[in-house]
Amino acid sequence: MVLPVTNAPEETRPRRADRAVPPRHGRRKRHWGAVLPAVAGVLTMAVLLSGGYAAYAYNRLASSVTKVDAIGSAPPAEDDVDGRAMNILLVGDDHRPDNATPEQLAELSTETDGGATNTDTMIVLHIAADGRSATMISFPRDSYVDIPDVGKGKLNSAFEYGTRDGGGAVGGAKKLIATIQGLSGLTIDHYVRVSLLGFYEIVKQLGPVNVCLKQATKDPYSGVDLPAGVSQLDAKQALSFVRQRHGLPNGDLDRQVRQQYFLSQEARKILSAGTLLNPVKMTKIIDAMGDSVDTDQDLDLLSLARQMSNLRPANIKSATIPILGTPTVYPNGYALSVVEVDTAGMPAFVQGLVGEPPAYTDAKAADPASVSVTVTNGSGVTGAAATASGVLTGRGFQVGTPGSSATTATTMVQYPAGQEAQAKAVASVVPGAVPVQSTAVQGVTLVLGTDGGMPSAPAAAQPSEEAQPSQPSEEAEASKPAEPAEPSPSSTAVHEYGQEGVCIN
Repeated sequence: MVLPVTNAPEETRPRRADRAVPPRHGRRKRHWGAVLPAVAGVLTMAVLLSGGYAAYAYNRLASSVTKVDAIGSAPPAEDDVDGRAMNILLVGDDHRPDNATPEQLAELSTETDGGATNTDTMIVLHIAADGRSATMISFPRDSYVDIPDVGKGKLNSAFEYGTRDGGGAVGGAKKLIATIQGLSGLTIDHYVRVSLLGFYEIVKQLGPVNVCLKQATKDPYSGVDLPAGVSQLDAKQALSFVRQRHGLPNGDLDRQVRQQYFLSQEARKILSAGTLLNPVKMTKIIDAMGDSVDTDQDLDLLSLARQMSNLRPANIKSATIPILGTPTVYPNGYALSVVEVDTAGMPAFVQGLVGEPPAYTDAKAADPASVSVTVTNGSGVTGAAATASGVLTGRGFQVGTPGSSATTATTMVQYPAGQEAQAKAVASVVPGAVPVQSTAVQGVTLVLGTDGGMPSAPAAAQPSEEAQPSQPSEEAEASKPAEPAEPSPSSTAVHEYGQEGVCIN
């Protein structure tokens, strides 16, 4: 029997009680291309408000941006490991304003949406404390995640669930923020939401943006039709470019690459002298942003501008949360195509972006004899945890009973705050392991991943000149765990799409 395929937000299953929530690492409708003006808007506002144009720009923006009560209370200080760094959740949906004209909808190559509120683009813009660098962290819309008080569902349905029972846009924002925070461990400081029409209007006022493709592409669904090499896109072509997913090898995941790339190239255009020194163009861009942007009540544009005053396009990087694949699940008997998130590996991914805590950096590795460690197996290789435990015992560590973990691509040394020295001792003997501070463990825990990370055996004594190298016995070979299978591409590599001359597929 062929089961029907559905992407409806109602298709959920009860929350799994055994799934650990990643530690916090930070501070506090439908086609996803709409989020692009959110990033562009944040960058533009930051630049405008840091110069002589500041007072005029601030007053004009402040009078037109819609404020919503989206951010709850701040997390405990001990959970805020990235200090003064800022995390802004940028949300894009293709909600069409009620007053959108048929001509405007035709320009967008779309039609009325019937009031849809699913969010198809979610990016956390992580801005370093010194404002000199930023990373756009993309969250695939089909990520199958825990939605608070709902259960399992696609990430792009969280906002819609929050709007129910009178929650409206405020309830939707809070539900989505809670879901992102629970998934990533990052606490959201601020919130920016932009509509599809807003994207079009901002790009229209900005003017043509150059993109470069390694090969020609044509897709009748999105309307994109571009040759290989450099193309100059107007607003309508840009919208088609960022909406394409058909004809791309990895579908929605490759569409995120389009999104990240275009954002970086758009930032180059915004930060260019030809745009910044044109007051007429900047006024039109500000007006387009103000008419289509929702922000949280506490987003201080002047403070944001000061923090980002030294940001350059080449320092804006892009990354996507770690994933394990794109399986089909069957909630309530219906086939549902989803993105499986590497939740166990999420803390290591986030820490790789925000940097390790100073307490760990400053710690001196403890004596192995004073360190208790437990090994859990997330590699999928039978016996790997027992083998690793034996090696650590041979190195003098106090090793507990090995256990299992959810599958993860990354080998990690997890530790609670205060055990940095012990964690550093374990990490020093596991090449490639990522040390991660976590509230989910009581003691130092080595989590083995599909990357094949294992403790290295103690160096053997040097043989005499007469000694012949021994051959490993069959028993020794049999005791070694099998080579782990090559993990599926996780799309977590950090890219620098803002560099001049960069082309994508």
